Amino acid sequence: MLALYRDQIHRHYSDFVHEPDVALDLLKRHPRIGRDSIDSRGIVLDTLAQKPYAFASGSRLGRIPVENELVPSIQTNDNQNVDGDMENLIVTSKIHSKKSTGLGSAKQITTTFGAMWHKSQWMFWNALMRLAPSIKAIHEQKLAHMQTVEIVRIICKEVIWTRHSRELKGALFTATRLGIHEFVNEFIMAYNMTADVLNEDRGNIFDVAVLHRHEKVFNLIHRVNFTTNLFSTEGNFGNNILHLAAKLVPSSEVAGAALQMQRELQWFKAVEKLIPPRRLGDENSSNQTPREFFTQEHKDLVKEGEKWMKETASSCSVVAALIITVVFAAAFMVPGGSDSRGIPNLLHEKSFMIFAISDMLALFSSITSVLMFLGILTSRYAEDDFLVSLPRKLIIGLITLFFSIASMMAAFGATVHISLSHKWNLVIIPVALVGCVPITLFAFLQFPLLLDMCFSTYGRGIIRDSSWREIASCDLVAKGSHKTRL
Repeated sequence: MLALYRDQIHRHYSDFVHEPDVALDLLKRHPRIGRDSIDSRGIVLDTLAQKPYAFASGSRLGRIPVENELVPSIQTNDNQNVDGDMENLIVTSKIHSKKSTGLGSAKQITTTFGAMWHKSQWMFWNALMRLAPSIKAIHEQKLAHMQTVEIVRIICKEVIWTRHSRELKGALFTATRLGIHEFVNEFIMAYNMTADVLNEDRGNIFDVAVLHRHEKVFNLIHRVNFTTNLFSTEGNFGNNILHLAAKLVPSSEVAGAALQMQRELQWFKAVEKLIPPRRLGDENSSNQTPREFFTQEHKDLVKEGEKWMKETASSCSVVAALIITVVFAAAFMVPGGSDSRGIPNLLHEKSFMIFAISDMLALFSSITSVLMFLGILTSRYAEDDFLVSLPRKLIIGLITLFFSIASMMAAFGATVHISLSHKWNLVIIPVALVGCVPITLFAFLQFPLLLDMCFSTYGRGIIRDSSWREIASCDLVAKGSHKTRL
């Protein structure tokens, strides 16, 4: 029977990827399954490394921080274990409360309260999963992701890495290439010299992470022992890691040439901060520094980004100019007319004040929008302009354009209400509903682009802020429950 289980692990482990709970149970019950030789471990790791969807990073759930998710962190304990743990904490707190000082009692009360809060939270989500099958499916998916990571952790345990890292590096670099940071992290936790493992191109995992633009994998650089080999130019045709960051890597996840150029610049700047200054001028086999290589690789993308920016700015500036024409004329043709002194007859009406304020806001915001788009059209379009300058102008232009459209529709609704309120008092309701249509259409058409640019420009950076001095000065050793066997 044990041989049958071993054959299932060796030959048909791809089936267990879909049932990680079964595989994990087998690995825990039979310590020799999948671990009787280094080849067995390699088969399991190679199979898992080729299945990104088996990890959180390969699913949509992986993009949301655990603390912000709509489902609780997965607990493998059953109800009885949760109840027992809470009861033990409460009993322990009562025993120690008789012997503790005031500070100790406060700590015990906090611990007891935390256990009770944990159980109530668990009961709430358990009830919610019973009522909503979709939440239960998310729960099961998260549990499967955690079980897969546990499988990798078990397989990596008790490996003599200084002897067998060569046999397992294929799975490591496959996971790095596919961006499975959980998989790579388990390697680092088990063997803190993982950064010294090289592929056939003599590149390490961080070179591969940069080359394929996987920021979560690259951020693991803070968890390994720092060595000068991280920035060497021995492999990759003399390219150091900054040369790899300078290489153009097209991405289907980034919309538009300008955003693609911005992403490339962000990667280059982030890696540049980690490179010692003496490495910034290193030349590759083509006698090019990283900056020269970046300029050569991205010259076509700069032209495409310039074209995209100018087309977008031209289209939006036409709309903003039309709004300026309409609201400027409306300022001199007020509803209700004016007396001989030019004072509006309906000056003290609420509807007229809404019209006047909305019309002024529409005029000022549309003028601002035109100026921003004009700044885009007259920009010099240098490489670094795509990092912040051009995206910021486009963001301001789109926001003020949306605000001018909304203000113009509010002014139009107030005018209709002034003209027809004496006949149909409730006319403002259908007018307001109809007025929301163009605003909603603009939001659906332009807001995805606006949100992408806001997140890309002002959101969380690609790489955790650190300089090469901080990495070199700290003895950052991978921490974990697995000890390296030398």
